Amino acid sequence: RNPNLRNHLLGGLKKREIIMVVEENQNQIMDSIAGDSAMTATVSEDEAEEETTTSTTNTWKNTKESLILHLSKKLLHGDLDFRIEAAREIRKMLRKSPVKSSARSKLADAGVIPPLVPMLISSNIDARHASLLALLNLAVRNERNKIEIVKAGALPPLIQILKLHNASLRELATAAILTLSAAPANKATIITSGVPPLLVQMLSSGTVQGKVDAVTALHNLSACKEYSASILDAKAVSPLIHLLKECKKHSKFAEKATALVEMILSNSEDGRHAITSCESGILTLVETVEDGSPLSIEHAVGALLSLCRSNRDKYRKLILKEGAIPGLLSSTVEGTSKSRDRARVLLDLLRETPREKEMAPLILEKIVYGIAVQVDGAEKAASTAKKLLQDMVHRSMELSMKSIQHKAKPATTPSISSKSNS
Repeated sequence: RNPNLRNHLLGGLKKREIIMVVEENQNQIMDSIAGDSAMTATVSEDEAEEETTTSTTNTWKNTKESLILHLSKKLLHGDLDFRIEAAREIRKMLRKSPVKSSARSKLADAGVIPPLVPMLISSNIDARHASLLALLNLAVRNERNKIEIVKAGALPPLIQILKLHNASLRELATAAILTLSAAPANKATIITSGVPPLLVQMLSSGTVQGKVDAVTALHNLSACKEYSASILDAKAVSPLIHLLKECKKHSKFAEKATALVEMILSNSEDGRHAITSCESGILTLVETVEDGSPLSIEHAVGALLSLCRSNRDKYRKLILKEGAIPGLLSSTVEGTSKSRDRARVLLDLLRETPREKEMAPLILEKIVYGIAVQVDGAEKAASTAKKLLQDMVHRSMELSMKSIQHKAKPATTPSISSKSNS
C-alpha cells in the first residue's frame, strides 16, 4: 500500500531483469566466441597436419637424396669395408622399392655403377657378393642401367665368376647375365664376349635356379638373329632335354627350352645326333607335342620336323616308334597356324612314300591311312585311319563350336579399377 515501497520494488525487479538479460547476452556471446575458437582450432589442426605431412615428405625426400649422395661418396672414396657396406645399403634400398621408383636412376646418376664393377673381381668374397647383388638390383626394371652396367665393363668380371666353383656366386652371376640380356642393346655384346658356352655349362652343373636362369638368358640371346645360330651347340641338347623332361610341358620354361632345342636341331648335325644319343630325347619332344602349351607344341613339332627333313630314313622310324602320330594329328586341328602346317608336313614325311611337295589338307585321309599301315599293319589300317579321322573331325567340330560361342558373347567393357591396376 505504500507507493514509495511499491515503486522501489518495481524498480528493483526491472533492474534485475535488465541484469539477467545482460548476463544471458554475455553467455551467448561467450558461447559464440568459444565455438569460433573451437572451429579455429580445428582448422589450425588440419593445416598443421597438412604442413606436417608435406614437411615429412620433403624431409624423407631430402633424406633419401642425402643417403644416395652418401652411398656414392662411400663407394668412390671409402676403403673396401665402406664400399661393401655401401653396396649392401644399395641392395637394401632397392630391394623393396616400388616398381616405378626413381631410386635406381638417381643412384646411377650419382655414379654408383662404375665403382661397383671392380668389386666383382675383388679377392674378398663379401665384396663380390655385395657388388653382384647391388648391380643386379640396379639393373632390374631399368633399361638404361642395364646398358650402363655393360658399358662400365661388367661382362669380363661376370665371366670370371661363371668359371668359379662357388655355386652361390655363379648363380648370382647367371641372374645378372639374365637381367642384362633382356636389353636388346646388350645381346650382341654378351654373345660375342663368350658368355653362351658358360651358360650351357650352367645347364649341367648349376643350381636349380641357376639352370632356370641360364635357359632364360640363352632364350633372350637367341632373339639376336645375327648370332642366333652360334649361341648353342650339341652340348646343350642333353641338359635341355633333361630339364624339359622334368618340367611341366605347358609351362613358360618349357616354351623356352623347346625353342632352344628346335634352334639347335635346325642348325647342327651334331645336335641332331646328340638327341638320338640322349635317353628319351625324341620321346620327350613327342610328349611335349601331346601335353605342351600351344607355343611348346609349335617348337617341339618344329624340332621333330628338322630331324626328319635332315635325314628322313634315319629319323622317320625313331619318331614313329615313340608314338608321335596321335599328337601330330591333334596338332593339325588344334595347334597354332605354324603348328598345323608343320604337323602336316611332318605327317607327310612319316609316310612310306611321301610326295615331294608339302601336304595339302584335302588329301589328309590318304596320309593317315598310309601311316596307319606302318603302325598297325594293312589289316587294321582302315579301321585305325577311320577312327583317327573321326576323332579329328570331332575335335574340329568342338573347336568350331567354341569359336562360334566365343564370338556370340557380348563384348565387356573393362572396369576403371581393372584399368588402373593393369
